[in-house]
Amino acid sequence: MSTRLAGRTALVTGATSNIGRAVAEAFAAEGALVAVSGRSAARGAEVVDAVRARGGRAVFVRADLDGGAAAARDLADRATRALGGRIDVLVNNAGVYPGDTTDRTDEETFDRVYAVNVKAPFFLTAAVAPAMAEAGGGAVVNLGSWIARLGVPMGALYSSTKGAVETLTRAWAAEFGPRGVRVNAISPGVVLPLADGSGHPAAAMMRGTPAGRMGTPAEIAHAAVYLASDEASFVHGIVLDVDGGRTTAAVVAA
Repeated sequence: MSTRLAGRTALVTGATSNIGRAVAEAFAAEGALVAVSGRSAARGAEVVDAVRARGGRAVFVRADLDGGAAAARDLADRATRALGGRIDVLVNNAGVYPGDTTDRTDEETFDRVYAVNVKAPFFLTAAVAPAMAEAGGGAVVNLGSWIARLGVPMGALYSSTKGAVETLTRAWAAEFGPRGVRVNAISPGVVLPLADGSGHPAAAMMRGTPAGRMGTPAEIAHAAVYLASDEASFVHGIVLDVDGGRTTAAVVAA
């Protein structure tokens, strides 16, 4: 087991599946005590058991982040207690993705997506970052998305929420950085749980990219470990593209 996050505590939202689970497992493998947060106690227990089976440390803290400030403060309080009195790293990963077109998106869906994807991380960061600063410092890692900067015909609502998260990342870096709290974001490309997703319809989204394939949750988790660790001590307010080159380069096949 490596020790890049030894002695650290971390709260990871949406940690019972996919990217969130990979981040929680990677943090634990690097020595952190991880609060695995999500809505499903059964899936949370599965992640905690998997972490402990590999010699890591994790606890489950159930939460349904509906965007309300009260829910965010409640999670922050319970996670802080579960982690022994402090949160050193916060990963704002929980989110929902409605892939419909703009004209088929109703107001209820609009409000729900903004509540989960923007309001929840906003108020959770508001609850956690000041305490980090008072304790001497910490790190916040937000999850953005490649479609925040490369327009596609579906998912305008989702992409706008991730654009908001990336903007908040820069604003929070300016706000909390001078107080010892580093805030950065990761912008994943098309990611599936399986390493080989060549037969999945989403694989088409990665054609013409340098990587030529979809990413895995573990590849996103590696970036999260870096941003949470002392190796990124001079990194503030960035959006780290981990997208196989989707937003930066195009490959033209001969």
